[in-house]
Amino acid sequence: MSKDNWIIKAFLMTFFIAIIFSSLSNVIINRCNNVIVLIIITIFFILFGVLFDIIGTAVLTANESTFHAKSAKKIKGSKEGVQLIKNSPRIASICNDVIGDICGIISGSCGAILSIYIANSLFINVVLTTLVISSLISSLTVGGKAIGKKYATKNSDEIVFIVAKIISNFK
Repeated sequence: MSKDNWIIKAFLMTFFIAIIFSSLSNVIINRCNNVIVLIIITIFFILFGVLFDIIGTAVLTANESTFHAKSAKKIKGSKEGVQLIKNSPRIASICNDVIGDICGIISGSCGAILSIYIANSLFINVVLTTLVISSLISSLTVGGKAIGKKYATKNSDEIVFIVAKIISNFK
């Protein structure tokens, strides 16, 4: 039953995070018909997805004993680090799948709008523009995540500790 519960929670979390991210990007895009702003928004969502992929990978590969040692020394954020690692499959799923996938979809949507703006303003073929921009977005996303995963596995304890300290500030 608990696995079914997680599926429902993941579905609802994805639904509401997607609504928030999509609404924010739509408001910004609709208020500003500026290609530069669209490029910045698209890059933001690519980088945000890569960042959360790094966090998800780091949580999966971090060493729990490091955080127990820090916790024994009463270092701020160490308890949160232990909790992140103990819940690593769920945290990684949220970071890599939920947030990462939503960012990928939104950056693709921004890319489609960007393609239309560029094609219309430069009087070039929309299909060709869409092909180039979608390929660029895909390359940046996949390449960024590949670099991020390598970095995350080498620096997992440090990354998890930074995230844990941030989380501890909200408690």
